[in-house]
Amino acid sequence: MPVYEYECEACSTQFDLRRSFEDESTAHCPKCKGEARRLFTPVPIIFNGSGFYVTDNRKNGSGPEKAKPALSSTERIDQE
Repeated sequence: MPVYEYECEACSTQFDLRRSFEDESTAHCPKCKGEARRLFTPVPIIFNGSGFYVTDNRKNGSGPEKAKPALSSTERIDQE
């Protein structure tokens, strides 16, 4: 069963309730028995590992190719 966080509208007490999906949606404060409203909080994001970098998706040794040195004018003529 999920656990939900509530805050009392009368005394601002915050508390958690384990509720089934079939339970009624209203909640009452355990201190003053006032109406409580459900709080919605963002889910934390947890990054595990060394980090997210461009190199994380590449296999070892498959980085960018090294630039080949420019051919001199005599080498270009020999290849033609």
